[in-house]
Amino acid sequence: MTLTAAWVERWRFASTRPVLVDARDGEVLTGADVEHLTRTAAGRLSATGVRAGDRVLLSCAPSIDTVIAYVAILRLGAVVVPANTGYTRGELEHVIGDVRPVAAILDDPGRVDGLPLEAHQPDLATLPPSAEVPLDIADSGDIAMVAYTSGTTGRPKGALLSHANLLAGARALVEAWQWTPDDRLVHALPMFHMHGLGAALNGSFTAGASVVVLPRFDPAAVSEAIRDHEATLFFGVPTMYARMREAARLGDLAGLRLIVSGSAPLDPLLFQQIASDAGQDPLERYGMSETVMLTSNPLFGERRAGSVGLPLPGVRIRLGDDGGVEVNGPNVFRGYWENPDANREAFTDDGWFRTGDIGEFDADGYLWLVGRSSDLIITGGYNVYPREVEDAVREHPDVVDVAVVGIPDPAWGETVAAYVVTSEGADPAGIAVALDGHVESRLAPYKRPRRWTILTELPHNAMGKVRRDVLRDQGMMSS
Repeated sequence: MTLTAAWVERWRFASTRPVLVDARDGEVLTGADVEHLTRTAAGRLSATGVRAGDRVLLSCAPSIDTVIAYVAILRLGAVVVPANTGYTRGELEHVIGDVRPVAAILDDPGRVDGLPLEAHQPDLATLPPSAEVPLDIADSGDIAMVAYTSGTTGRPKGALLSHANLLAGARALVEAWQWTPDDRLVHALPMFHMHGLGAALNGSFTAGASVVVLPRFDPAAVSEAIRDHEATLFFGVPTMYARMREAARLGDLAGLRLIVSGSAPLDPLLFQQIASDAGQDPLERYGMSETVMLTSNPLFGERRAGSVGLPLPGVRIRLGDDGGVEVNGPNVFRGYWENPDANREAFTDDGWFRTGDIGEFDADGYLWLVGRSSDLIITGGYNVYPREVEDAVREHPDVVDVAVVGIPDPAWGETVAAYVVTSEGADPAGIAVALDGHVESRLAPYKRPRRWTILTELPHNAMGKVRRDVLRDQGMMSS
């Protein structure tokens, strides 16, 4: 079964149940509404020349129209290519030149002027009407999405995900989190990433649940949506929870059944603050563009701060000789778009995907991510994982955020450099000395930062992941 065949079956069976709610005006679309609107939108796309198997770029702010366009592409048997709405012209050109979509759906079609594809706004109702076309007839093995990696290092690569991959990923979450048609998710995530699409939308539709769509994240708007629409679920990246803390809004999460954090590590202190204010521990999970979701802390049972939890149903995880996390399961992607070299590097001889993350299992089988293999710092012949150093630095009361990277050094190979955001009351003149003293009792000498740089904020991508490449470049220029 394909994604959309599973969804349409639910929408037709429960045609009067709410599926989508517009947080701006409270408009509610039922299963019958969504089935009709996506059918009509798919027909209009077909009339412009989009066919099954064609790639369609989708780069829009969250909205009901964006959701309808997303589903319409899939129902037509075409392939969704999500693209970050913050991409520059050059970054868009890379994706478009690589995957060669026939059409693009963007808030501002002018972003692709002069490029070889037809551009439309997300409200596909503005396109000319068309006759009925066959829908939901793709094979489960057909490609449904080409998801480009976050690109925090190097050029993004397109991960090929089939309908079966995405449906397996969604079903695993539905089972693990006991997602039901009575659930209502407040959706304030970008709709160009696996978190917002593969987990939030795909999971909700597969469960038969409903989604309240916010046009952007805002702490007050999230709180109002939870209250006004009696929400049961909220998914966020750590930056969102940090902003809700700053706005004194964490207590507004108290009525939810489940609070999920992902896409980047959650600061253990913020974990405890969410737990204190909302009355429940947040649930941390682990996923990737290439795999949908892989692990989750338990719905019932101990949620361990800093751990990404246990393998989801159907997912197998092992550690390679170097501690690298390797995974296998029906959710794992088919390979990278037209990139045989990357595919050879990405998979083991027996077909397991190398995630690039370094991990450890504790005695109870919980997975802990130590860092990325690409982030490993080798200084004086010793291996240093940034996550361990960051955790130690973050224990200092004046540290708000920190990122650690390796900077080339002629004597040591690399030197450990820390970029720190401090609290307003911290003494900028003495903070480096204070931090040196702080880590002395916590880290072996080779792990201690030799360079401290104080910043007002760390560079992040749209999903809250630190742009370590930016920090490395900054460190090399100042060397």
